Amino acid sequence: MSSDAKITDIRRLSKEDLTHYLVDKLQVPRYRGDQVWKWLWQKGARSFEQMSDLPKSLRETLGRQLTLLPIEFDKVQHSDDGTIKSRFKLHDGHLIEAVLIPVPTLKRYTVCVSSQVGCSLACSFCATGKMKRVRNLDPGEIYDQVFLVNQQCEETFGCRLTNIVFMGMGEPLLTYPNVMQSIELIRSEEGLHMSPKRITVSTAGIAKMIRKLGDDQVRFNLALSLHAADDAKRNKIMPINEQNNLEALRQALTYFYHQTHNKITLEYIAFQQFNDDPTDAKKLAHFCRSFPAMVNIIEYNPIDGFQMTKSDPARLDLFVKELTKLGVSVTVRRSRGKDIDAACGQLANKG
Repeated sequence: MSSDAKITDIRRLSKEDLTHYLVDKLQVPRYRGDQVWKWLWQKGARSFEQMSDLPKSLRETLGRQLTLLPIEFDKVQHSDDGTIKSRFKLHDGHLIEAVLIPVPTLKRYTVCVSSQVGCSLACSFCATGKMKRVRNLDPGEIYDQVFLVNQQCEETFGCRLTNIVFMGMGEPLLTYPNVMQSIELIRSEEGLHMSPKRITVSTAGIAKMIRKLGDDQVRFNLALSLHAADDAKRNKIMPINEQNNLEALRQALTYFYHQTHNKITLEYIAFQQFNDDPTDAKKLAHFCRSFPAMVNIIEYNPIDGFQMTKSDPARLDLFVKELTKLGVSVTVRRSRGKDIDAACGQLANKG
């Protein structure tokens, strides 16, 4: 960093680099690095002026030489079922969405966060995939979603978030360094101090990056958006399968489990007369034999331009019974927030 350069965003600096900058360039005591870091991550400062225990002269210098680019609430929608969808505006005007899913009876409060503006994978059943990818989110922009929705959760329900899922807009494994850095901040004692076991990263299936998760021995959980255990069917609805077929994914998930022993969830939208008959159940059960996995069957949430419909209750019941008979652990998840386009696959910055 040259002495005259203006840093794009102070939150892109590591704590060590920030401290060096303060000590070496601004000639302030080392403990100021701890103070600024705490304001950035524990207190979620939106401006340098808010850093009230810093001398005014230092705050003014920071404001002249550095930038702080937090995300801001743009619109908040409340579903009849208690789900809250928040649309955030980024510093460059782009919009992203995050969803708070409360289950008070289970004391479970989950935020679904985005990792990209749009998405490049073009899954046919997902509204975000029709937006195209604009850019990756910075680690601070991912962190901000969790920080702000945690405040929202405390204000609305009197509880902190219990779970974080990277299942919003974008493919997390295509912005791997930023997602990993955001998770490190979320779990850090100097950040939100949340257990990695409460964090799940969901991928559409990038085999080499799943292996990298294993090599990095991550401590969070992994979910694969599977939706078909047949290559021809998966190719039809998820173009990424053409480069990351089921065998490649099976091997990658097996490797990931052997390296981490972390929980793996297979997400499966059941479409009427497409992937919901007993033959599909047998193929799915076979896919699960290489590693312990939970199959999470998701209700399809309609989007414009996609003609398939969700499985009717009778077919879905037979499908689940067949999986159970074959020894597969199954849950059926009912959609939340459909009335405000906040359910899985519906995030597209509408309204």
